[in-house]
Amino acid sequence: MPETVPAAGLAAARASGRPRLARAAPLAVALLAAMALWVAPLVLDTFAVNVLTRSMIYAVLAVTVDLLWGFAGILTFGQAAFFGIGAYATAMLLSAQGGAPHWMAAAAALAVVAPLLLGLAVGWLSFYHRSTPLYASVISLVVPIVVTQGIYSGGERTGSSSGLVGFDVLPLEIEGFFRLAAILLVVVTLAAWILVRSDAGRLLVALRDNEARCAYLGLNPRRLQIGLTAVLAGVAGLAGFVFANASGVVAPENAGFLFGTELVIWVALGGRGTLVGPVLGTIAIDYLAANLSGDLPFLWQLLLGTAFVAIIILLPGGLAELARRAVSVLPLGRRAAAPRLAARPARAAPRNEAPLLSVEGLAKSYGSLTVLESIDLTVRAGELVSLVGPNGAGKTTLMRCLSDGTEPFRGSVAVAGTATAGLTPNRIVALGVGRKFQVASVFESLSVAECLRLARAAHEAPSPLRRADILGLPQPVLDILRMTGLDALMAEPARLLSHGQKQALELAMVMALEPRIILLDEPTAGLTKAERTTIGTVLKGLAADLGIAVVLVEHDLDFVREISSRIVVLHQGRLVLDGTVEEVVGSALVRTIYAGGAHA
Repeated sequence: MPETVPAAGLAAARASGRPRLARAAPLAVALLAAMALWVAPLVLDTFAVNVLTRSMIYAVLAVTVDLLWGFAGILTFGQAAFFGIGAYATAMLLSAQGGAPHWMAAAAALAVVAPLLLGLAVGWLSFYHRSTPLYASVISLVVPIVVTQGIYSGGERTGSSSGLVGFDVLPLEIEGFFRLAAILLVVVTLAAWILVRSDAGRLLVALRDNEARCAYLGLNPRRLQIGLTAVLAGVAGLAGFVFANASGVVAPENAGFLFGTELVIWVALGGRGTLVGPVLGTIAIDYLAANLSGDLPFLWQLLLGTAFVAIIILLPGGLAELARRAVSVLPLGRRAAAPRLAARPARAAPRNEAPLLSVEGLAKSYGSLTVLESIDLTVRAGELVSLVGPNGAGKTTLMRCLSDGTEPFRGSVAVAGTATAGLTPNRIVALGVGRKFQVASVFESLSVAECLRLARAAHEAPSPLRRADILGLPQPVLDILRMTGLDALMAEPARLLSHGQKQALELAMVMALEPRIILLDEPTAGLTKAERTTIGTVLKGLAADLGIAVVLVEHDLDFVREISSRIVVLHQGRLVLDGTVEEVVGSALVRTIYAGGAHA
């Protein structure tokens, strides 16, 4: 059993009952909501039951949009297309085969599988290495247009512009469809709530905050984004199945761009990134629109638009602001307790004569500007190599080429004998490479503990159902946390940390990967002298005791002298010197390069 760190576990022990209560609270709220909705048809009139049935189905779609946009940062207008495909798949199959139980089950399966497969295709087109969020949003704009045109071109099979009507539906009364929609909404919202509150759900926020850091933690952002798009497309298709049965009619507008845009607006006004807000907002806005369109057929859009503006001005966070204030006194509205820290035995890197990192003839240009030229470098296990040189020498560019095989460069880079050319950062991380950036790269919306847990995700798959109470970390990581005081800030959002604390957190995240090679770009920037000394001790221990190869870019020459086993000097994109600390520090060439007060 790993040894629990007492200082970190004390606060969690005091709040041991709170996590259980927090986990039970959503289930209790969901049960109460289901019970209230189950009896609601007994007190509502027929018009309200009809409209609210549709509103709750739309709210299911709003939850999927919120997961994509509010949590994962993927602005999408395409959920309407997946919804429409599910509805049309249901109507077309039931029109052709009737409503026998086995055909009804087949229609439900088809309503999920068809949009899920399309979601895989859309995700594959939208997310590729170095694609931009704008590109994914444009793809999501095109999909509803293409699907709608397909419906118009379907002739009798799709009903063209008239849609489909008169097909067999589930043998339920209006109250039954209301309850079916209510159950679907409660189940989907509860599942989404459990997911986003779990350790695995933090991956969605990490994607939104810092996709690059996800890749450099060994995660595959592309796979996560495609999988999320496909699964939520299937959920939208299931909502389309329920809609087709409840309404008895499907039309091209159900899959159209306008409806997709409305979903985004409803989520924004409800409060994206909250789940509860989009649900309440969608139901309230759709029900209000249905009532106003009947009572004030010429003014309802103006009144609704005025209400939208008022909400945006008075409640910038959407309707969720009201819900957030209401639940702030409940356990589910409180910040989660920090997990207890536990030390895991560090894995010693295998030592042999073969270099862990080999660079041969590396050259990098931007157009006619040559940044790196003819770089040859080898680093073996246990070496701590400092990379120094004036500003503009190409140090950070070299680090980028070492950690991202998709960078266009000439020459070769190999990690433990494996060529990295064409490998994305997450695949290079899997070879045993960890990288710290020049500017601290962490997940601003997540807590310190959540950032560190994600750094362990490539080794220990996070649970999609709960948050673990114990966070196991290698001992060097715990040393950094104690040294910088981060062990007392495990529940603190990373955005509230000081610059130096963020630097230390990123270094801890890199070390949590247990890499064989660590690429560090100014790891001590913003830290005090005492903190730099301690980090130097940690780095020397990693190299000497665990056999990890460390490549360090650093501007503090005193720090470099104290910890380095070798120093490599870059100047104007060329490697001009590679030797021991004494050889480099005493070199006349180095004094010439730094003449005039330049710093390494």
